[in-house]
Amino acid sequence: MQWIDYSVLRLIWWALLGILLIGFAIMDGQDMGMGTLLPFVAKTDTERRTLINTVAPHWDGNQVWFITGGASIFAAWPMVYATAFSGFYWAMMAVLWALFFRPVGFDYRSKIHNPRWRQSWDWGIFIGSFIPPVIFGVAFGNLFLGLPFQFNDELRSFYYGSFWQLLNPFALICGLVSISMMVFHGAIYLNVRTDGQIQQRVRKAAALALVVCLSAFTFAGVFITQDIFGYGLIEGSYQPNAMSDPLLKEVYTAPGLWMRNYYLYPILILVPFLAYVSLLGAWLLAKANKNHCAFWCSAAGMACIVLTAGIALFPFLLPSSIDPRSSLIIWDASSSKRTLLVMLIVSVIFIPLIVTYTSWCYHVLRGKITPKFIKDNDHNIY
Repeated sequence: MQWIDYSVLRLIWWALLGILLIGFAIMDGQDMGMGTLLPFVAKTDTERRTLINTVAPHWDGNQVWFITGGASIFAAWPMVYATAFSGFYWAMMAVLWALFFRPVGFDYRSKIHNPRWRQSWDWGIFIGSFIPPVIFGVAFGNLFLGLPFQFNDELRSFYYGSFWQLLNPFALICGLVSISMMVFHGAIYLNVRTDGQIQQRVRKAAALALVVCLSAFTFAGVFITQDIFGYGLIEGSYQPNAMSDPLLKEVYTAPGLWMRNYYLYPILILVPFLAYVSLLGAWLLAKANKNHCAFWCSAAGMACIVLTAGIALFPFLLPSSIDPRSSLIIWDASSSKRTLLVMLIVSVIFIPLIVTYTSWCYHVLRGKITPKFIKDNDHNIY
């Protein structure tokens, strides 16, 4: 196994984790955006079923990205998984409780012809689609602030925070970025799959979500550059090829330090710039009825937002606010070299298969979902 360096493997897995997060944002963003819009842009039961059936064949497959992302953190970054899921325990429980509404809501909503029954499940789908993106955004925001944890000499982690401490102003802004970009992406996806009055309402919702997303994204950037203490590594205090031990490095903090990578490599500033350009381009393309191009522009914009955060945090995975030395970075929080290599081989085989199969499913089930289609297939669909 000498043909690939341990530090390179760690870097590859950091990139793969980013790809999985982007995949989750793009793929699950479609149906979570739809679910968040469901009670607001659809006025009748038929219109709500129209929206639901635009994602019906794909929503459970889209969650593969979410599950794979969590599994990858567990396998590639076990210290990050253990520490983060301890600190975010109640937040993750809230995500799971909210997600319960999605499969049950999709499956049971239309089984009884009762307006109150169906409306209740519509709000259940809304809860299951709205809460997870908000909490994921809040969690990302707290990464920039650092989490109150530390390791003892035996590398046991101790978390000293609470759920309510996570709900600070900056983290809530990041939560707003997360939910608004998913609502925008969901609206752009619905713009592809619907027509008529539903499509017009969806475009209005997309415009509102775009304004909120870009405004919140800008405010978050201002906070990061001006008011928030970033983290940096003292050169020579860590070994990229050494076994994982987070207490062997030295970390310092300073205001605006999260912009370090952008100052070192100015070309990277193109990433947040492309986020603005892509999302605005998606809206303009949607208005011009170039709906498929609008969808891909929206996907690119979401990818750039995730990359903007990832570049700023690099090489930190989980900064510590009470003991910076305990912060977890890609060089000292990973699994063994053998584990990363075996997982990489598996990923190289299966990720292309997943992408190919998903693309085939979307190709086969392409086309508009209309109220007429819902009425003609009343007993065969959600």
